[in-house]
Amino acid sequence: MAEFFINNGGTILISLILVLVVGFIVRKMIRDRKAGKGGCGCGCSTCSMGCRGKGK
Repeated sequence: MAEFFINNGGTILISLILVLVVGFIVRKMIRDRKAGKGGCGCGCSTCSMGCRGKGK
C-alpha cells in the first residue's frame, strides 16, 4: 500500500490541489448567487437580462 502512494504521490497531490481549487470556486459561485450577484460579475439589477433569475 505504501508503495502505491510512493509511486503515485505526485498524481495524488496534484489531484487533491485541483479538487480544492474547484471546491473553492463552486463555494464562491454559490455565495455570490445567494448574495444576488450575477455570473458576469455585476449585479442583476443593472443587467439587461436581470429578470432571468427572478422567475419571470
